[in-house]
Amino acid sequence: MKLLHVDSSPKGEHSNSRALSRYFVDRLGERVPDLEIDYLDVAAEPLSPPSGLFTRAIYTPPPERTDEMNVELAASDRLCERALDANALVMAMPMHNFSMPAAFKAFVDNLVRVGVTYTFNEDGRPVGRFGRHRVLFITSRGADLRAGGPMAHMDALTPALRAAFGFIGVSAPEFVDAQPLQFADRAAHEAALARAKAELDGVAREWGGGLPAQGSEKQKA
Repeated sequence: MKLLHVDSSPKGEHSNSRALSRYFVDRLGERVPDLEIDYLDVAAEPLSPPSGLFTRAIYTPPPERTDEMNVELAASDRLCERALDANALVMAMPMHNFSMPAAFKAFVDNLVRVGVTYTFNEDGRPVGRFGRHRVLFITSRGADLRAGGPMAHMDALTPALRAAFGFIGVSAPEFVDAQPLQFADRAAHEAALARAKAELDGVAREWGGGLPAQGSEKQKA
């Protein structure tokens, strides 16, 4: 399995989403011995948001692009190649003002590319190239926006991710959301992280084909 692991929190070692994504990758690695990881930190190495030249270039047929256009698209081209080369994606982020952080929005804007990560069929409907990929979003949220709660309607992050990645072929993404964290007492904060880790354990088991974690039999003995 080749995994593209994307972190986007600007908080570095103090980030809950980064800690949870590392936790998941470690658990998955215990079950998938040949796991290959391609790591991308879009907070430390941010992608540029689309410029006017970028926007013109992506809608210009490749043979007609100028050298300037090709240079402008080079980072996006490399990103799309890396993502398409993987067969699983795990993307971690905090919720910023009820949606995705700016660094991850730039990642999305560089990844959703006509003729590269999606095309159109004869009916004019988009056909994405990520239908074979397993996709997991790990998010950390300051408040409790779980379904059925009083703030659930303020979650603009989940539908935005579903829409953007659905457009490029991801029909069944998985979500693990740690909430509430910032606006919670210590007990609620710790409970939220524990719930998230338990859910990540389950995803790791599923992606690992139900194989036991390495060393689990020795631990039982």
